[in-house]
Amino acid sequence: MTRLFSQMLNDITCGDCIEVMRRMPWASVDFILTDPPYLVNYRDRSGRSIANDCDDTWLKPSVRQMYRVLRPDNLCVSFYGWNKTDLFMQAWREAGFSIVGHIVFRKRYGSKARFLSYRHESAYLLAKGRPALPGQVVLDWDYTGNVLHPTQKPVEPLKTLIAAFTRPGQVVLDPFCGSGSTLAAAQELERRFIGIEIDPANHRTAGNRLSSLVRKPVKAAA
Repeated sequence: MTRLFSQMLNDITCGDCIEVMRRMPWASVDFILTDPPYLVNYRDRSGRSIANDCDDTWLKPSVRQMYRVLRPDNLCVSFYGWNKTDLFMQAWREAGFSIVGHIVFRKRYGSKARFLSYRHESAYLLAKGRPALPGQVVLDWDYTGNVLHPTQKPVEPLKTLIAAFTRPGQVVLDPFCGSGSTLAAAQELERRFIGIEIDPANHRTAGNRLSSLVRKPVKAAA
């Protein structure tokens, strides 16, 4: 394991995830759980926006690096923009991922209402190689209030996914970590983690969030 990779473990790197992952060793993480920009130029009611949400130039290069650093016979869960599904699908398949499942998180509230009331979040389950089948996964979704990030995800359903697809001590990567929800979930479950965030303000938020958690020493998986 390289010195740089060791320094990245259980920490958040501020930078372009494509460049950061290029410096990571091949097949060095056990699971990827991430919420990339949806390519919709999103702004919330207070005017907050998402870095690189206005074009897709980063999409294919980042997915190629995600595939490279993921160990064979393991899984990735990626949220996506439903109206840009074709772009995400193409990027995943060209990188080498097999699309093996679709996850729908039902909400108790509507985040938006136009032709339909948007009462769900969704993600795809992607495989590198032939991973072992997990146990049954049951997911609930609670509103975070988006206090830390304009598209902040709740920790509990992320913990359910991490618990289903990894073992204690394994490495969870989130290359678009935002406010750090995936990393907080991994820490609570005694998984090691690597977070990458391009926005300095979100990087600080995630760092402060993780520093407030009680950190237990986590050993590498056997």
